[in-house]
Amino acid sequence: MIQRTVLVVLFDGVQSLDATGPMEVFAGASRAPGVSYTLRTASLDGGPVRATSGLTLMPDSTLAEAPVPHTLLVPGGHGTRGSHPELTAWLRVHAPEAERLVSVCTGALLLAEAGLLDGHRVTTHWNYCAQLAHDFPAVEVDPDPIFVRDGRLATSAGVTAGIDLALALVEEDHGRDLALNVARHLVVFLRRPGNQAQFSAQLSAQTAQRDPLREVQHWITQHPDADLAVDALAARARLSPRHFARAFRAETGTTPGRYVDRVRLEHARRLLEDTCDPVGRIARASGYGTPEAMRRAFVKALATAPAEYRRRFRTPASAGPAAD
Repeated sequence: MIQRTVLVVLFDGVQSLDATGPMEVFAGASRAPGVSYTLRTASLDGGPVRATSGLTLMPDSTLAEAPVPHTLLVPGGHGTRGSHPELTAWLRVHAPEAERLVSVCTGALLLAEAGLLDGHRVTTHWNYCAQLAHDFPAVEVDPDPIFVRDGRLATSAGVTAGIDLALALVEEDHGRDLALNVARHLVVFLRRPGNQAQFSAQLSAQTAQRDPLREVQHWITQHPDADLAVDALAARARLSPRHFARAFRAETGTTPGRYVDRVRLEHARRLLEDTCDPVGRIARASGYGTPEAMRRAFVKALATAPAEYRRRFRTPASAGPAAD
């Protein structure tokens, strides 16, 4: 049996779910025969820490006394703001000893402060991506995915994305079936792929201020299989195509084409996850027209084909024969 120690760094102002969410995943996996994750927590002085929620957490030891872990996990929270010379000094020396270095949410700020993210592609909570990129220009910040793997380094977006990342690490260590079983036990029915966007199309785009543009946004969401070319959408908004495209981008923060692409991808994903409809029918219902067009969109956005996406992420209730 391979034993992997997971060490979670604790500090005042930690977001408790950033720490406990991944820990529950590893603990759940350890209930399976032949699987062993030894979970440890540590703070600088070994004393209790106060989470942002007011919850008090008692570490197992000081960081100096903690064993060299297989996986070192640094959570986020309000406590990551500002300078942390003692903690980042410890990370700078000891984080390279771990086989896997993981951050959840703004834990990436601590790793960046310690110089551990330079030259790497990473992500963090959407609200702090711009700060991370500005303060640490040697770090390649990708604001879209819920988690990013770059060699031994794994970084995730806010809070629940740490659970998604932990499930991916369990799958890497012990296979897909165990990761799915843990996800079901935690009532996390869908294990999201890392390159899934942190937000849905509706949340990632701002809501337009003007009624005609808001109505077009709603129309796109409700009719992904319709003609959603700029000319058709502009006519629905009773604007010229040029004026519509400029106004849509100004008020939503994205282009009409990109918004349509996201809506169609999300619609297709939901149908693959929740139904047994054939891929061809889903392609037509989502506005792709053909399975090949949908396959290209999935490979570009999610690095996987629709049939493989369905195999990995179909909900238990929808499992059944599908004519893919």
